[in-house]
Amino acid sequence: MVAARIKVNGREAPISPAAPHTTVLDFLRERGLTGTKEGCAEGECGACSVLVARPGVNKPTDWVAVNACLVPVAALDGQEIVTSEGLATAGEPGRPPTLHPVQQEMAVRGGSQCGYCTPGFVCSMAAEYYRPDRCAPADPADRTDAEHGPNGFDLHALSGNLCRCTGYRPIRDAAFAVGTPADEDPLAQRREQSPPAPVATEYTRDDSAFLRRDTLAETLRLLRERPDAVVVAGSTDWGVEVNIRSRRADCVVAIDRLAELRELRVESDRVEIGAALTLTEIERRLDGAVPLLAELFPQFASRLIRNGATLGGNLGTGSPIGDSPPALLALEASVVLADADGEREVPLADYFTGYRQSVRRPGELIRTVRIPLPLSPVTAFHKIAKRRFDDISSVAVAFALDIEDGIVRKARIGLGGVAATPIRALATEAALEGRPWAAATVEAAAGVLRAEGTPMNDHRASADYRCAMLGQSLPKLYAQTTEAVSS
Repeated sequence: MVAARIKVNGREAPISPAAPHTTVLDFLRERGLTGTKEGCAEGECGACSVLVARPGVNKPTDWVAVNACLVPVAALDGQEIVTSEGLATAGEPGRPPTLHPVQQEMAVRGGSQCGYCTPGFVCSMAAEYYRPDRCAPADPADRTDAEHGPNGFDLHALSGNLCRCTGYRPIRDAAFAVGTPADEDPLAQRREQSPPAPVATEYTRDDSAFLRRDTLAETLRLLRERPDAVVVAGSTDWGVEVNIRSRRADCVVAIDRLAELRELRVESDRVEIGAALTLTEIERRLDGAVPLLAELFPQFASRLIRNGATLGGNLGTGSPIGDSPPALLALEASVVLADADGEREVPLADYFTGYRQSVRRPGELIRTVRIPLPLSPVTAFHKIAKRRFDDISSVAVAFALDIEDGIVRKARIGLGGVAATPIRALATEAALEGRPWAAATVEAAAGVLRAEGTPMNDHRASADYRCAMLGQSLPKLYAQTTEAVSS
């Protein structure tokens, strides 16, 4: 087995002697790359953002920004990263380096004050700067909203970065001022080459191990031997456990690079989404083909989190407040579970059995998420949270309706945050089906929806508030669809 190594700013470095749970953030800072900061250790502030070379959607390689505070450095064995220090170009001997265009715009437009968050902003901004399909609209008037700049810059790229003193206007100004990468830009040229290939990893220190196998079959055999192993993909959940709750595992098994879990296919009767594809990859590769998911993704945490998080991880944790289960329940999705003996398909409506519990057995992995076609034409995702973006939902409601000749022929409604598990609103579905899509039907069904689930009081919302939000979601959908029809 080749010793675990990582390429940082163009130079290879051994991962040893870091412990298997050591984060990329700590690994970098211990080597003097202190531009990468720890602000929250939960992936919510972006001060730790770094760039990783990943398989591209429109080019062989994409530069993707991730939270270095969440990812174990062993997970990047054989991979290539760039920090804020690596963006600048070295100058002649005795002269300072030349700032990267993103760094230059942040400097001249006053985008930095105390500077603590600035390196993270710069890395997230650089990822958007190098996005291959970023381009200015032919007519500046074609911009759809204030969150997209005249240079095609999507401010959602910075949704996971917080600034506590400068304010966001100069940062936005810097983002909207960057041009396109020069032809001789080495990081732009790097996009034309293949990303580092996955490597098998067996990194062990102090009686704990971080393991990665080459194939799904090998991984499943490993999990049969080590049913106690913690399985990770993007580590957006496990990383929080390690940092905030000091969790440690004797064995961590990485599945994020397994080719069998990274397929996405749109077939005549279904959409197959690999469990280890990141949400950003799914969003960009589907490109709106599943409208309900297209509405969900911008509301799911931040771009930094979506660059690591996976559907397999979101479903695997079994959390009742995960954002993807309500949408997938409304889409009547199923999961394909695989172990060393074979596979089985389970409807998502039957998958959750209790708080953070499911039918998934020890040694089983979610291989793919399967969405049947055709899709219902009327869909919506309503997320109620204290912040517009990058927040955990108090209530999440997903709708998928078939309405023909003014009659609701089929209704599927997924709910999150109102019970110990994500649930289908079966009583509300029954109250809608076969009835006119009209104000009276909606009012009656909204009363049923208020009583779905068993909401609780907690620091995010009271039970009464959650019930009220459920009751408002259906009239909101009706208003939206009526407005769309009338326009």
